[in-house]
Amino acid sequence: MKRKLLFGERMLLGDGTEPFNAVIPFRLRGTFQEENIQHALNLIQGKHPWLRALISYDVNNIPWFEVPENHLPIPIRIVPRKGEDDWKEESRREWQTLFNYEELPLIRFVWIKGEEVSDMLFSFHHCLCDGGSAMAFLYEFLQLLDRPSAEIGVENPILGIQDVVPSEILTNRKQKLKAKVIGRLAATAIKCIPVSKKAVDRQKDYLIHWKFDREMSQELIAYCKLQEITVNTFLSAVLLQAFKKVRGESAFNKVSCPVDIRRFAKQIKEDHIFAFGLMIVVSANQKISFSENLRLMQESVERKTSKLNPYITMMVMESAHDALKNFTKLLKHGKSSNDCMFSNLGRIQIPHQYKEFTLDTIFSPSVIGPLGNTTTMVTSTFRGEMDFSFVGSEGYLPYAEALAIRDEVIQTVKLQLDHIAVL
Repeated sequence: MKRKLLFGERMLLGDGTEPFNAVIPFRLRGTFQEENIQHALNLIQGKHPWLRALISYDVNNIPWFEVPENHLPIPIRIVPRKGEDDWKEESRREWQTLFNYEELPLIRFVWIKGEEVSDMLFSFHHCLCDGGSAMAFLYEFLQLLDRPSAEIGVENPILGIQDVVPSEILTNRKQKLKAKVIGRLAATAIKCIPVSKKAVDRQKDYLIHWKFDREMSQELIAYCKLQEITVNTFLSAVLLQAFKKVRGESAFNKVSCPVDIRRFAKQIKEDHIFAFGLMIVVSANQKISFSENLRLMQESVERKTSKLNPYITMMVMESAHDALKNFTKLLKHGKSSNDCMFSNLGRIQIPHQYKEFTLDTIFSPSVIGPLGNTTTMVTSTFRGEMDFSFVGSEGYLPYAEALAIRDEVIQTVKLQLDHIAVL
């Protein structure tokens, strides 16, 4: 089984010299055997072909996902657990460790082994899949770790754009022409944008983590319902204000927000291993108050989201593979134009109580790569608690400023919740 990488996947893959890795850490209470962990990993590989895949190149140097007949298991690295924050150090290590993807799978597993508590990490190349896909195989892994004979089914994998874009659109002459014209215009424009000869020196990467307890998390959700806005819009507004207060004129007043393609392309199932995403940019009107901004931002988010078209977007990108090098150069060498990427995975619907162990927490995923500004905040909610991972690099956002932004985010949320409580 094999397929060519799509444009977005090739962009994330790069040339193999720089990692673009995502990490999902989680904490379990119980005792475990390595053979049981390996068994569970083997079975999720059995369900998902691309978890067995390597990268091969054809005569034109085009990369392909290829599943070998005799595949290799997901590697396990075991380290002794010394403290509560070991998972942070191991996350940073996994960000920086290249995948030897021509010889080994694009996914690894780390077991931070303790006597009664273990932290575990899935680390995978971002070209393999997104956070939604990763949550699906995490759910399956936990089922199998608890019950080795559990049935998880078999994925019918995506084998190309034809499995995502309906044939009536993909073969429509008008839509094909539209995609090609847009692709050519974009490719030409990218060539004309001036970029520096030297990429920004990223310097040291860091991870800042915090949680809102169950009470505060529920108050935040109730606040958003009262204001008739989404949690995503509220936190985007909070982030924009925090960047403005901390960075002043250096802030861009732009937050990029990924939108799950599964909302629009129903062909992509929850358990599909797939990396393609959509994006909108959120900004604030700095001449009006925070509360006034919320409604306007929500209207803007809904308007921009309604205009997203995953099918045409994919067709445009697939028509522009020859522009990949220039596009990647623009991302790496161009000036940063947004403050942060913000992703909200929402409520993680994975059980926490199992027969053999307890899933204590799922830490929000982190991802970092070489394509421009690395500043990213990811939030998720598990067992009623909102969890935040804030990733960045000194060369883009100094660590001291990132800490100040975190403090400002927490303070702003509390201030808004206290204001509603008074009312």
